[in-house]
Amino acid sequence: MSVHVIQPCFELSGTVVPPGDKSISHRALMLSALANGRSEIRGLSSGLDVMATMRIMQQLGAQIDHDGEVVRVSSTGELSASVDALDCGNSGTTMRLLAGICAGIAGRHVLVGDDSLSMRPMDRVAVPLELMGATLSGNGERLTPPLIVEGASLRSISYSVPVPSAQVKSSVLLAGLFAQGETSVVEELRTRAHTEEMLVEAGVLVTSTDVGEGRVVRLSPSSPNARNWVVASDPSQAAFAIVAGVLAQHGSVLVRDLYGGLERLGFLSVLQRMGADLTIVDRDGRKDVVARPSKLEGTTINSSEIPSVDEVPILAIAALRATSPTRFIDVGELRLKESDRLTATANLVRALGGGATIEGDDLLIEPKNSGAVHAQIDPLHDHRLAMSAAIGALSAAVGSTVTIFETECIATSYPMFFDDLISLGAHVDHK
Repeated sequence: MSVHVIQPCFELSGTVVPPGDKSISHRALMLSALANGRSEIRGLSSGLDVMATMRIMQQLGAQIDHDGEVVRVSSTGELSASVDALDCGNSGTTMRLLAGICAGIAGRHVLVGDDSLSMRPMDRVAVPLELMGATLSGNGERLTPPLIVEGASLRSISYSVPVPSAQVKSSVLLAGLFAQGETSVVEELRTRAHTEEMLVEAGVLVTSTDVGEGRVVRLSPSSPNARNWVVASDPSQAAFAIVAGVLAQHGSVLVRDLYGGLERLGFLSVLQRMGADLTIVDRDGRKDVVARPSKLEGTTINSSEIPSVDEVPILAIAALRATSPTRFIDVGELRLKESDRLTATANLVRALGGGATIEGDDLLIEPKNSGAVHAQIDPLHDHRLAMSAAIGALSAAVGSTVTIFETECIATSYPMFFDDLISLGAHVDHK
């Protein structure tokens, strides 16, 4: 078990380039494997979640080599079922998107994961995929893994996603590549648009029409074209260094090369509304962000501002250091992440000396001047909780010590996280 002990640090300065965007990395590998020809991917995330996707694409028939800088994917576009189980590790993105691909590949596919992923429900993707003609089964009514997908000849559907989810939308669109006729997905609330954007870049006929706060995405079946991908840095991982820079007392932190999609940058607007001193520079669609020490005020944050709710734990740390309470509205989706992230975030805030109350699907954070804290944090195998705990430790009062257990979970998304913190001046002891 890996353990990190972190002391408060009042000056952070330097530059961080977060790992390649995890969501885009998964999709670049999948679309390259579905294409006929050779694709190259630069900037691919080195996290374990993405490595799980890479191994599975190889199992399904793609040839992949990786020289450290460039990932090369060669495929005929004709993938086939593997006799071995497809191990998604801790990655819910891998399993849900993969289910859409496997639905269109003849044969029996067994999708498995680690203990955490094996508790996460897959019924949301099973419902539309079965409407398209595939057969899916798992444990219990909510179909927790192992998830078995029986591929079939698929028919197109028009599907209204009942709960906003980029993963469900993506699963249906990827299955739609194999279907007969046009597939459409209706969202009441717009979610990350990576899949439809990247499908368009790969030559697939996809249209996206905004309707109020939602959108309708339509896809005509075809095979993606082989192409070269360049993956920008992950905004969700960047959020940790940005909040660290805002909560420091001195210095400034430059975070470079972020993916610029609006659905991924809502946390920046939230931080600015709280009073964060941020400078955001656009560079050909990518963002550089300079974060400076700031006095924050509490606010009300609706889940629609951060559609994936991935940034809630680190924004809760920002709220912990604010001068007034913050309320997160309608964030019940956190219960279905790598852990029950809603309860775990509340417990983390309490462990770091703040107040946290869960009211239905809302989370209320109350800052408290509790002085030094000596906390021991179990992140429940959840990378975002572990990294949020680290940023909370850096911004704790003089004399505090925070010990974080089982920090190896961070490698699922951000293997160099502690190295980057140390480069900014953080005091981190690895035991």
